Amino acid sequence: MSRIGSALARRKALIGYVTVGYPSLEATLEVVPLLAGWGCDVIELGIPFSDPLADGTTIQEAAHRALANGVTPRLCLEVAAELRRKVAIPLVFMTYCNPVLSLGPEAFCRLSAEGGLDGLIVPDLPPEEGGELETCCAGEGMDLIYLLAPTSSQSRIDLVSQRSRGFIYLVSLAGVTGARQDLPPDLESFVGRVRKRAALPLCVGFGISTPEQAGRAARVADGVIVGSRLLQLMDGRPYRRLGELVAGMREALDAS
Repeated sequence: MSRIGSALARRKALIGYVTVGYPSLEATLEVVPLLAGWGCDVIELGIPFSDPLADGTTIQEAAHRALANGVTPRLCLEVAAELRRKVAIPLVFMTYCNPVLSLGPEAFCRLSAEGGLDGLIVPDLPPEEGGELETCCAGEGMDLIYLLAPTSSQSRIDLVSQRSRGFIYLVSLAGVTGARQDLPPDLESFVGRVRKRAALPLCVGFGISTPEQAGRAARVADGVIVGSRLLQLMDGRPYRRLGELVAGMREALDAS
């Protein structure tokens, strides 16, 4: 079992997302260990990209600011390696195809593994085209994590269930990332539909921004992914409100 699988087997997983270099590289290096200490089980490190098609306004703005700060994929690799020396929990890169192809899939996976990364999420990579990257990830002991949406067909659910590793990322709604006041009413039926076909843990992301939403998702899923709301609370120290949010979500997950 991979380190990601082991983390999700322990308890309902709280997965936090940060954009590397937002609002600064120093903030990334400071906040990720704090998130681990507050109760996050896995951290997604977003590689800033100029055309983040799966992301809403908050993460788009964070990526733009990080790029303006001079953050590159190679710099993200260096930051990840430094974070690996600070935290023991799994680290996952969230990126798009272009940064992977610019380095080459084999080199990208090798450098990621050398830096201590445990997995990779590529929202614009369909499983039908993921064979090469799957092979490269597997060769380096990394999990390639695929996504499913509420609109996914039965055949797509079956394909992702067979090909994803670590967990399956369930997009809670048909849309982009971003904090929302309400989760979709059919979330439970969507998770249940995938649960019937998949043996892997299921983690729900997109739109989760409160402990109440995290608790609702965790009652049917194996973990929740929180990104935009964390970024909104990262722009400026101290991080008291960020810590309160993460602690509240951890409590909600433990009670689910």
